[in-house]
Amino acid sequence: MSREGQKLDCAAGAGGVGIGVLSLDLLGQVLDRLREPRDRKACRVVSRAFERAEAAHRRALRVLRRERLPRLLRAFPALERLDLSACASLDDASLAAAVAGAGGGLAGLRRVCLARASGVGWRGLEALVAACPRLEAVDLSHCVGAGDREVAAVAAAAGLRDLRLDKCLAVTDMGLAKVAVGCPRLEKLSVKWCREISDIGIDLLAKKCPELRSLNISYLKVGNESLRSISTLEKLEELAMVGCSCIDDEGLELLSKGSDSLQSVDVSRCDHVTYQGLASLIDGRKFLQKLHAADCLHEIGQCFLSKLSTLKETLTVLKLDGLGVSDSLLQAFGEGCNNLVEIGLSKCSGVTDEGISSLLARCSDLKTINLTCCNLITNNALNSIADNCKMLECLLLESCSLINEKGIKQIATCCPNLKEIDLTDCGVNDAALEYLAKCSELRILKLGLCSSISDKGIAFISSNCGKLVELDLYRCNSFTDDGLAALANGCKKIKLLNLCYCNKITDSGLGHLGSLEELTNLELRCLVRITCIGISSIAIGCKSLIELDLKRCYSVDDASLGALARNALNLRQLTISYCQVTGLGLCHLLSSLRCLQDIKMVHLSWVSIEGFEMALRAACGRLKKLKMLTGLKTVLSPELLQMLQACGCRIRWVNKPLVYKDC
Repeated sequence: MSREGQKLDCAAGAGGVGIGVLSLDLLGQVLDRLREPRDRKACRVVSRAFERAEAAHRRALRVLRRERLPRLLRAFPALERLDLSACASLDDASLAAAVAGAGGGLAGLRRVCLARASGVGWRGLEALVAACPRLEAVDLSHCVGAGDREVAAVAAAAGLRDLRLDKCLAVTDMGLAKVAVGCPRLEKLSVKWCREISDIGIDLLAKKCPELRSLNISYLKVGNESLRSISTLEKLEELAMVGCSCIDDEGLELLSKGSDSLQSVDVSRCDHVTYQGLASLIDGRKFLQKLHAADCLHEIGQCFLSKLSTLKETLTVLKLDGLGVSDSLLQAFGEGCNNLVEIGLSKCSGVTDEGISSLLARCSDLKTINLTCCNLITNNALNSIADNCKMLECLLLESCSLINEKGIKQIATCCPNLKEIDLTDCGVNDAALEYLAKCSELRILKLGLCSSISDKGIAFISSNCGKLVELDLYRCNSFTDDGLAALANGCKKIKLLNLCYCNKITDSGLGHLGSLEELTNLELRCLVRITCIGISSIAIGCKSLIELDLKRCYSVDDASLGALARNALNLRQLTISYCQVTGLGLCHLLSSLRCLQDIKMVHLSWVSIEGFEMALRAACGRLKKLKMLTGLKTVLSPELLQMLQACGCRIRWVNKPLVYKDC
């Protein structure tokens, strides 16, 4: 519990007299200032005044378990934002019943997230929309079974302004037409990967929704005619068309004839777009701030550079990943775009120290620099970054193998605001981490494949980087339990931790991890020395854990699964492939974890066909993703597989040989 929470807990625990006389509004403002959910929970538990205040004041709610939804909706009548994306086994009947039970308590609801809620169909959506007259935003992304009827149910919310339909694979032009006609005030729409939508649907959308400000049509099979229609949207500010392979320079020229309102354009992975098309698009764009053209351009011509220079005052983000560049070209970028705050040069061939120096001489405001796989750069490039980019926050250097601790020292000394650095496969050592430890604002540190990193280096980081939330130590083979002890002691806010193939870690090290209450994602692949003792420590201590990877942890057994079943109640994603578990342990696990939605279980050699059948039936209705061996497809009952798929579960069948790796 935080210091603020402890103070309030003491005050409330002393009879609650002083707190009880405060108004609900004041108590609500106090709760708003508590950043930690466990602090708010502690206040609710010890003081009914706080409980009443939260009921009247709470505006946002995230529900993990379907059975709690009706009670929670009744308890918090002032909700404005509701997240049901992690609510396992949510379906039409349960959603409609919960909405009906809330009475008029949802009248103020404005935003609903149903991402990946594949069990919800048009009936549940109709009930939700009818109960929420002020609904403005709905997220149905990755509901792969959602089609035109579901979209039509959402379109009944006439006040809708924000709609996400990413990967709703069954949505066609008909569904988009329902949205266009029913939601004329729509401002933001994403239909990424809705590949049944054509130019016809986009044309009607452009005619009926003139208020659109943000549109994502990435990976659609639309062509240039869609860009002609989109060009009529006078208020459009953001347009993403990643991977639209039917769009070419002619389409960009059509788009350029539209309104000058565009501020952000993303044509990444558009194979038929060239620099000439981009030049025509940005010509005369007075307000363009972000240009993403990753993995689509093979060369840059002078006409593009001259047009780009006209954006000198406005352009802040430029991503050209995968482009072949030269020193002179990078110099031209620097001269023409000297207000950049982010540049992406990932996998750009030809990036050298001299080119980076020329670029940064004019771009001193850069906060994010991506040089992933620019394997020609050395410490000299890092020196240029340190000298010119004092406000740097994010530096990505994966596979830049020619840099070492000397360059890192310059970055750490001159860039005190650094929040993220990726040194994967850079070969840096403990000395580099000693310098990096000066960056007390560091949040994300990636050190995968840096085999020279040891406990000593992580101890340096732990001593001064208490704000760290993500650490990647993939295949850092010198890292041991002592390093985990230092990490757990100094970095209490860690949420994501990758320890895959750190094969010196034992149960003792996992015991230290048990103190990380905020840990949500933990990868332990191929840690052959851990057993049920270490797994129990994690399950008991890491109450926030939602994703766990135990692939090839050969000593993980039924006792380990039992510990998870009893204690890891919020777990949503689990990998146990190649583990030595039986059907009994698997059945206990899947029947106990009510939030589990995604499980990978390849080569569970000790589990019988009957064991798989019982376990899957116990979890049917909750599972959304499942990964198993292809051989099981013919021996599991067709009725079970049909039932899983009917509940929205996507099964990935793989054909892998049984190989036990020496980790």
